[in-house]
Amino acid sequence: MNRRRRLLAAPLALLLLVPLAGCWDRRELNELAISLALGIDKAERGYRVTLQVVQPGQVASKMTGTANAAPVTVYETNGTTIYEAVRRMTTVSPRHVYGAHLRVAVFGEELAREGLGDALDLLSRDYEFRTDFYLLVAKGATAARALNLLFPLERIPANKIYGSIQTAEKVWAPVRGISLDEFITDAGRAGKNPVLSGIQITGDERIGGSTDNVRTVRPAADLRDAGFAAFRKDRLVGWLDEEESRGYNALVNRIMSTVGHVPCPRGGNAALEVVRSKAKLTGTAAHGRARLGVDLRLEENIGEVQCRLDLTRAESIRALERAAGRLAADSLRETIESAQKRYKSDIFGFGEAIHRSSPGTWRSIRDDWDELFAEAGVDVSVTVKIKRTGTLTNAYKEKEE
Repeated sequence: MNRRRRLLAAPLALLLLVPLAGCWDRRELNELAISLALGIDKAERGYRVTLQVVQPGQVASKMTGTANAAPVTVYETNGTTIYEAVRRMTTVSPRHVYGAHLRVAVFGEELAREGLGDALDLLSRDYEFRTDFYLLVAKGATAARALNLLFPLERIPANKIYGSIQTAEKVWAPVRGISLDEFITDAGRAGKNPVLSGIQITGDERIGGSTDNVRTVRPAADLRDAGFAAFRKDRLVGWLDEEESRGYNALVNRIMSTVGHVPCPRGGNAALEVVRSKAKLTGTAAHGRARLGVDLRLEENIGEVQCRLDLTRAESIRALERAAGRLAADSLRETIESAQKRYKSDIFGFGEAIHRSSPGTWRSIRDDWDELFAEAGVDVSVTVKIKRTGTLTNAYKEKEE
């Protein structure tokens, strides 16, 4: 009898599972508005949210779409909370906005200076958002203005912004993409404050928002890198310029490759390519004073020589190494001093270095670290090794001589 019941139970269980099959929460593609860029600004009451939505017919094929039509549509709404503003988007968009393919989230500078806590809560709490997009700050502008531009080469503006950052961070040290997870982790750390990459509008915005901007050799408006925005927790406190941004990436070991130049002993310049960079940060604290240390080791190749320089002589190579080391050390000192004196924000992680080496010391100073960091002395050591000189054994000017 028990065996017969077991035989009947199996088919009945399968029948009960049938109503549960299928995509109960499915969303058809033709019912979605796919957003690749999100902008958040302060509004008079609450927040203003901007979404850059793809026009599928304009980007799917060269043979489809309407002539001279924009490849994206931008929607803007206000709300007391950011979540309300996103939902209110349905009053202007004929489709449900889908954010799982987000490439960039841009914050207006005014909002960033007041704090990004609320915006970060939405982006990290909502299950629809992934965490592989970049966070950016629009320097001197609103996020809405930054997302209202069209560009050549990349039809979708969000892809242009994302791709430019990805490409530049591989070969140009002052640029780096920073994800949601990285920013939240740094903002919550004791002994390290976060940064975000900045973007800046250049040119005529009135033309930049029309298709005329992509039909000229020189676009009337563009977005360019604006260096790093320095934060204290989730509040923007200031900006690093290009050289300081390069120094920051060197200090936190995020340089893949970059190029700089050094003066030659007899005039002119030589361009050097950094192919490997490794920095070690240290810190000590005693009697209400802190001391910071940096040991940076660089491997470089000679990329261009615009001076009379005999590269067959070891002394010529050593002279370039010494010059490159002095310039790098000066750049690091200026970068650290800028964060100390102007912003009082340890964006490099010296506090974490003290915490690792002496947890007890860190516990006694962590509440006063901003003030200690601002007044700390700094020791910088840079070692440069030139590995390769390229396919030429000597410079053209040296041959002419």
